[in-house]
Amino acid sequence: MIARYTRPVMKALWSDQTRYERWLTVEILAVEAWEALGQIPRGVAERLRASARVDAERVAEYEARYHHDVLAFISAVAETVAPDDAKYIHFGLTSTDVVDTALASLVTEALDIVCQDVVELRRAVRERALNTRHVPVVGRTHGMHAEPTSHGLKWALWWLELGRDLERLRRARDTMAVMKISGAVGNYANLPPFIEEYVGQRMGLTPAPLSTQVLQRDRHAEVVAALAILAGTLDKMATEIRLSQRTEVGELEEPFSSGQRGSSAMPHKKNPIRCEQISGLSRLMRGYVVPALEDMPLWYERDISHSSVERVLLPDATTLADYLVTQMTRIVKGLVIHEDRMRQNLAMTGGLVFSGKVLLALVERGMSRDEAYDVVQRHAMAASQDPRQSFRERLMQDPDVQRRLSAEELERLFDVEPYLREVDRIFERIGIEQGEEEEGRR
Repeated sequence: MIARYTRPVMKALWSDQTRYERWLTVEILAVEAWEALGQIPRGVAERLRASARVDAERVAEYEARYHHDVLAFISAVAETVAPDDAKYIHFGLTSTDVVDTALASLVTEALDIVCQDVVELRRAVRERALNTRHVPVVGRTHGMHAEPTSHGLKWALWWLELGRDLERLRRARDTMAVMKISGAVGNYANLPPFIEEYVGQRMGLTPAPLSTQVLQRDRHAEVVAALAILAGTLDKMATEIRLSQRTEVGELEEPFSSGQRGSSAMPHKKNPIRCEQISGLSRLMRGYVVPALEDMPLWYERDISHSSVERVLLPDATTLADYLVTQMTRIVKGLVIHEDRMRQNLAMTGGLVFSGKVLLALVERGMSRDEAYDVVQRHAMAASQDPRQSFRERLMQDPDVQRRLSAEELERLFDVEPYLREVDRIFERIGIEQGEEEEGRR
């Protein structure tokens, strides 16, 4: 991932140096396991731990000659230790025993970072939900005014969805937290399963029940799919914020820092560039899913068609997810909510958003549904075309309506309070008031 979208924590995690150091961890633990079995002289692992080092630049020099990164790594490490100890590095192992085990360790660590990012975002979203639960806003379907609703319900909905995202990420993390040290075709021909069990326990990874030369790539595909779904949630949030910042709507506004400029040509502009960036980068994240799925079928016990893909795919996907979530957290915390504009927009159609309440009231007072619908629709359409007389005024002058509803009863139908009446109950039902950060079942 380019530096523009990479936070330092992910840059360090996915560096060549970190990768080789993780390989070295696997190698030394394997030596320890061989020692425990009495197959390698005691003290080798201790000396390797004290002296073995790996330098990414030196590995690159060897790789330019070998065209094989693991052999280059072994040669670079061997230079830093005694020859009698060097011969036990990679003893009984195949390259992918080291590579896949280390990769699983790195991916799970990256997912832990992303999961914590999501927890922080959920906290910010929850705070917005609680603070705006009784703020009325016009609900929109098909982009058109529908009925009044609570602005806080929008945030609560996102809070729940982020909870499901968090669950998916944690499941994917558990699926990925496996390793293999089972040899060239996965049958332990040159090493016993104890080596695998020993290394896995000390790295916090579970040995795969069965592997070939590689771990099966459905695990990696699940990780990428979970990250893509998370990006979809962020895109959903960003899209609504972008729509709500439009000049004609003006209900939400991205943070706009002091000294920031919105346009090279139009000094008045305050554009939702952060949310647009999230929407754009979410497209990139979704694009990672196809190559992840295509990495699943490999020839027989393995080929390396997946390897080149994963060198880009897994670091980029996790790095991008980390960036997207932290960026959205900054947006949520700094977002300007224009409650006055929400009320203005709610009133701009002269009460048309209450048409459903009027329809139900007329049916309750004896009109057939079709007749009531025709009456309400006729006055709604007329008010839309000629706003000099409001929807409510037209209804009050209709004899059929007057026979069934008093002026006071009709007036109450244009009250926004009933649309907010059940909000507290909904909040209680989803557990958001108690701050259940782990909640994500719904």
